[in-house]
Amino acid sequence: MAGETVITVIGNLTADPELRFTPSGSAVANFTIASTPRTFDRQSNEWKDGEALFLRASVWREAAENVAETLTKGMRVIAQGRLRSRSYDTKEGERRTVMELEVDEIGPSLRFASAKVTRTQRSGGGNGGFGNGGGGFSNAPQQSAPAQAPRQQQPQQGGGWNAPAADPWSTGGNNGGGWGNPGADEPPF
Repeated sequence: MAGETVITVIGNLTADPELRFTPSGSAVANFTIASTPRTFDRQSNEWKDGEALFLRASVWREAAENVAETLTKGMRVIAQGRLRSRSYDTKEGERRTVMELEVDEIGPSLRFASAKVTRTQRSGGGNGGFGNGGGGFSNAPQQSAPAQAPRQQQPQQGGGWNAPAADPWSTGGNNGGGWGNPGADEPPF
């Protein structure tokens, strides 16, 4: 929607994400991100922590299950989403308003750590991918792709990338053409 406040937050998880399911079966993971600004004090010649921001966050559906399986207390994460305000009444009858982050994208920060990525199988026939198969990046069967696996791509004349046919990250698939395959003249975006 237009006018939404989209923010990116970098911080540490204060606890393991809590995974729950709605009565309709949708997964939701709730967690808190603590983001502490650091500044360098030239007089004392050391770094000083500022006041921490504790932001409640939630992520839905398949991403919620991935978050619950992957992220744990203390991990440094990068989260992007929409800032929402929610009002409620306390037991004492006081009206309170809180700010929460409805997460669209989240992952571990690789600034001080490394991670191994494993693609998950898509459960539905959604149309979220580039290929005609729906849900994935190509018409080829979904495969796990380790993050450290070299993609061995090289620029080809005329634009695009010359990705091997067995590369599950290739957006061209088996549909004859597509970005990265002969005959492609435009990217998929």
